[in-house]
Amino acid sequence: MSGTEGDRHGETYREFTEAVNMRPGELSAWLESDESKHVGWRKKGTAGGESVGHSSGRRIVELLRRKRAELTEADYRHMRKVVGYVHRHLAQRPAGDVRDTKWRWSLMNWGHDPLR
Repeated sequence: MSGTEGDRHGETYREFTEAVNMRPGELSAWLESDESKHVGWRKKGTAGGESVGHSSGRRIVELLRRKRAELTEADYRHMRKVVGYVHRHLAQRPAGDVRDTKWRWSLMNWGHDPLR
């Protein structure tokens, strides 16, 4: 791995671990909840299927459990996608108490609990 690529991976890893503030077991348990399964955008043709965020959450659990040396280029791409989603979604925070909102639940599917 070149120095530039290593630097980019290091930055991605740092941003990912800052954006994802749920532990793997905690995220895994959340993904089993009804709230988790009923929020998020579904790709065209996947009616009743898994949302993009829910699928991402399952992948995030895998990434968090993997050793850093085992991460692939595809893993780093997904980590950048997660960071981008969390940052964009946080910027759309609704007014008032967000505890029981689809906004929060969607973020939690991506591994970020905004109440922390």
